[in-house]
Amino acid sequence: MRILGIDYGDSRVGLAITDPLGFTAQGLETITHNGNDKFVLRRLDEIMDQYEIGTIVVGMPFNMDGTKTIRAEVTEKFLHKLKCKYNKIKIETIDERLTTVAAHKTMNFLDINKHKKRGIVDTISAVYILETYMNKNK
Repeated sequence: MRILGIDYGDSRVGLAITDPLGFTAQGLETITHNGNDKFVLRRLDEIMDQYEIGTIVVGMPFNMDGTKTIRAEVTEKFLHKLKCKYNKIKIETIDERLTTVAAHKTMNFLDINKHKKRGIVDTISAVYILETYMNKNK
């Protein structure tokens, strides 16, 4: 069973997935949804049909002092939708502090064109969220 990592944002959702054995995390895609969760959930249905997902991990945005952000409330509403829709799948959260910063550093290191960054930053962030979860559970 694979693990799906989600970096949930206001207008884009980054997705990452483990390999079938659960050893590595790969970026899957970025969904542009502009606030329409129905579009995200439809795409997740397709992914669930394509891959055998056993766990979904969603990055939870916290402030640097560990308190919840306003963004965390929006993420919790999305989590509720996930839990209602995929009630037979384990759904967890993981602290996503600094994942976007790490994603930008990675893209800068790889000298990725600034126009391409917007389309992949969320996917890279989802990879970091998934790797954090995997390392925590080793």
